[in-house]
Amino acid sequence: MHSKLIDTHTPEAIRRRLETKPAHSYLRDFVYGAIDGIVTTFAVVAAVAGANLSAGIVIILGIANLLGDGFSMAVGNFLATRTERQQKQKARRIEEEHIAEIPEGEKEEIRQIFLKKGFTGKDLDRAVEVITSDERLWVETMLKEELGMTLGGPSPVRAGFSTFAAFVLFGSLPLSVFIFVHFHPESIPNPFFLSAVMTAIAFFGVGTLKSRFVDEKWFWAGVETLLVGGVAATLAYAAGHFFKNIVTP
Repeated sequence: MHSKLIDTHTPEAIRRRLETKPAHSYLRDFVYGAIDGIVTTFAVVAAVAGANLSAGIVIILGIANLLGDGFSMAVGNFLATRTERQQKQKARRIEEEHIAEIPEGEKEEIRQIFLKKGFTGKDLDRAVEVITSDERLWVETMLKEELGMTLGGPSPVRAGFSTFAAFVLFGSLPLSVFIFVHFHPESIPNPFFLSAVMTAIAFFGVGTLKSRFVDEKWFWAGVETLLVGGVAATLAYAAGHFFKNIVTP
């Protein structure tokens, strides 16, 4: 491990790494879609089961939820991600206008930014001179240091697609049992119980998947996700059971 770490910190390796544009992770979008897909779809299953309605209704409402809610979430994520990108573009344009109209004022902002970083005297003057001699570097420094913005960002299309794919993939698990029973009647005595077990496994699996990319123990990440989903499912089942008397079977 130590030798590998040394190999990745040679001058040449560092140069290649810094020249390579960082790849954005869509884990957040995937996990977000997966968890919501399982929660909302199993909530439909639990509510219908709690109301003692037929398996056919579970399938109809479940598929409608998968497509409708999944598409809605994907579009919402797409629009939110695109809006964030547009905000950065607007901020960049404003900074470019300020540099063109009041360059001395913008230079003073750079000076004060680096003064707070500990630069003084000739070092400070040199830092300001180097940065303000390149307009692109100047603007990007203002975006990061003054406005706290990141320069890169996710693709709105990929973010939306990741959410939709995860939503449909994981959200279909609670329904799969009822679809199987629809084509093979009497094959599973208690489809809701098996659906609940599969859903619990899926919740735990998504949590453990998340733990591979964050600093969190896989077991507790799985348990956390399982508990959140379990609460949502319990509420949905209770609601279906409580209101079943006002539904005509």
